[in-house]
Order: sequence, then structure tokens, then C-alpha cells
Amino acid sequence: MRTAYTSRKTKALRFQWLLEVIIVVACVLGAAWLRFHNDPETGMEFAEHATGRALLVALAITGAMAAFGLYQVHVRHTRMDFALRLLLSFAFGFVALLVLYYLLPQTYIGRGVLLLGLLLSVLAISGARSLSQHLFSTNIMKQRVLVLGAGQNAELINTRLRRQSDRRTFSIVGFVPVPGQSCLVDEAKQIQPQSGLADLAERLQIDEVVIAPDERRGGLPMEEMLRCVQRGVSVVDLSTFFEREAGMVQLNVVDPSWLVFSGGFDYSTPRRLSKRFFDLAAAGMLLLVAWPVMALTALAVWLESGGPVFYSQVRVGERGEHFKLTKFRSMRVDAEKDGVARWATKDDDRSTRVGRFIRKTRLDELPQLWAVLRGDMSFVGPRPERPQFVDMLNQEIRYYDVRHCVKPGVTGWAQLRYPYGASVSDAEEKLKFDLFYVKNHGLVFDIMILLQTVEVVLFGRGAR
Repeated sequence: MRTAYTSRKTKALRFQWLLEVIIVVACVLGAAWLRFHNDPETGMEFAEHATGRALLVALAITGAMAAFGLYQVHVRHTRMDFALRLLLSFAFGFVALLVLYYLLPQTYIGRGVLLLGLLLSVLAISGARSLSQHLFSTNIMKQRVLVLGAGQNAELINTRLRRQSDRRTFSIVGFVPVPGQSCLVDEAKQIQPQSGLADLAERLQIDEVVIAPDERRGGLPMEEMLRCVQRGVSVVDLSTFFEREAGMVQLNVVDPSWLVFSGGFDYSTPRRLSKRFFDLAAAGMLLLVAWPVMALTALAVWLESGGPVFYSQVRVGERGEHFKLTKFRSMRVDAEKDGVARWATKDDDRSTRVGRFIRKTRLDELPQLWAVLRGDMSFVGPRPERPQFVDMLNQEIRYYDVRHCVKPGVTGWAQLRYPYGASVSDAEEKLKFDLFYVKNHGLVFDIMILLQTVEVVLFGRGAR
């Protein structure tokens, strides 16, 4: 008997796919009517096979959407992530249709009808997905979550995901205490099962069970968890839950085995090559566009203080290798005259007037494009730190060195989610987002981060 999350969510996604097929078909037919309503003869000729041709367009587009992860059960998309994936889906679907029309010319629907139909489809699907998100926010489609555990790990859900915006897609039904372990969760939120975990999940119409005990040495109710899965209830560990809902890796609930077996931390050759190709293309194009701005920035830095225009530091890159990072100088020439490395702060009094502006607008980062072309850096990745800080943080923070599995970036996921950091505790918080990026990085994710970085630059949020 499949009663809960996988069954219900899968049915919802199938319905969504069917709805979006109908939307694309309707938009293509609507575009054909707009194109031919003043030309009845051509319109009648087109109408003979219109529905079949429109259906081919719909299948190509929704197939591309599936390939870009827009019909996955356990995935959450931000608005920008969804918009990017949707546009890429339509672009690839369009290319697939061109190939189809070359191979089967009789299926061609006309350039004007196709382009107008795709434009209408983008708008209509975006509207339908927005309505779906609204339904999630009003509890109609929120997944019901039951937490196994009521101790320190379970309480993290209440402390780290306490805001309404954090729980936009789920609601916590209750916490099931584990015998022999501490209970820190409010007693009113605890649920004492009268029978097994699977029966409790079925009775409460639970969609997902999150496994969050403080200790696993006493053993987990594996048979009950298996019964949950057999009945269609999703079972995930706390690390995976945080990764999905908060876009971070919660350091104090993961162990080395999770890093080894969870997948994503491997850096395959196709992944590496696609990232390198993107870096070369993007850095080259940006240098061609930005060189006048770079020249003016260099002139402004020199006119203000007369000192060196550039400032270079040794940073730690991929696999712990050192490289020289160059930026436009934003601080006084004597900012570290005592030779002691210091973290930059939000309103650092060592900054010059020009320096404060170019740091706020990220113009000081532009010379790093040369490091991207050399291969020392990537466009997107964990920000590189100085060797002195890395040595200290490796001692203070567990798994800190894992961030060096990939090349450091000019911008990164951690910079968007946790903009300021000038202490060990800040570095630990940013590492949670860095590890999420290392595990999940890819071309689409990189493009999304770059687009959000542009938003930061334009509106001045989070610049350091």
C-alpha cells in the first residue's frame, strides 16, 4: 500500500507534466491562430495536422525540462534557479526541434508560429509554477515531516530552520523521541508512538521521515524505516534534509562516511572539462567588455594615493596549492605594515575612498580574471584564503580542507548566502555553504550564482 510522499508527490509531478504539455500545445495552437486568422486558406491547411505538430513541440520542451531537473521529486528550486533552468530547457528544446524538422520536414510548423508559441509557453508555464509555489506556501501542498529524534540534532531543525520562509515547502508534524537519548525539543511537539514508526507515519499522513538521533550506536529501527519506504514514505537523514532545505551541509551532523558515500564530492573529467570551458569563454568575453572599466579603475586608484594600482597576495587553491591572487588595491599601502595577516571587515578603516567604492561594486575583483584564464581560479567556487588563515582554520574547523577539492572562485555560493566573515565562527558558517557547492556544483548552478552575483553588484547587497 503506497500512501504517502513518493506516491502523492510523483502523482503531482505527473499531473504537472501533463498540465504543461497541454499548456504548450494550447500556446502553439494559439500562436497559429494569431498567425493565420487573417489567412483562412493557409490556416485550414495548417489545421489538418496542427494538434499533432503542437504535441511534438510540447514533448520536446517538456523532455528538455525533465533533463534540466524540473520534474524531480526531492529537489527545491529558487526562483532564479527555476527561471534559468526553464530558459535553458526551451533553448535546448528549440535546438532539438530544429534537428527534428531537418529530419522530418513534414512536421515543420513555421518559424513565426514556433517562436511565438515558445514565448507564450514560457510565460504560461512560469505563471503555472508561480501558482504552484503559492499553493506550497499556503499549506495545501506542504509535505508533512516527522522527525525521528528529539535531542540536540533534532533541535537543529527548530533553531536553523525556524523562520516561515525556511519552512515554505514543509511542516513539522512532530518529533519522536529515541529511547535512552536526551530530549531537548519542547514536550508539546513530541509524539510517543503507540505502535511502530511506519504505523504512526501512516496514521498522521506523513510524507517524509527525517532520521535525526544524537547517537546511532544503539541501532536504528531499520525494519520500521523499510516499512515506511515500502508504503511510499520518504526516509532521509538529517544531513540530506538540511542540504535540500537550507542549501548547506550541516557540519555537526555529518561524518566522513557521508562525505565519501553521499556522492557529488568526486570531480569527474566531464565535470572538470565543462567547468574549464565555461571559465575560459566567460573570462575571455568579460575581459573584452570590462577592459575600459578596468583602465578607469586603475587610474582612480593611482590618482588617489599614487601607490601601486594592484595588490597581490598568496592564496590557497585547489588541492592546497599556492598561487598569487591579484586585485585592484582598495586599502592603504601600509595596511599590513606590521606583517600580520588580518581578515577584511565590512567597514574596514584601512580602505581608501576609492577602495570602499570598488569593493562595494566588486570592481576590485576584476584582475582575478587573469587567474581564471591561467587556471588558478574558476569563475565560481569557494573564495581562496591566505595560507596563514587556512593553517589555523584546518586546526579549528572539521572538514575545512574539503573545500579545496575544487578551484577557488571569483564569487561563490557562500558569498551569496553568508556575505560577511571575519572570524573563525564566520568561516565555519561559510564552510557549510562551500561544502554544499563542492557537492552540487555544475554548469547550471554556476550560472545561477553568477546571475545572483550580478544582482548583488547592482543593488549593493553583501559586498565586502
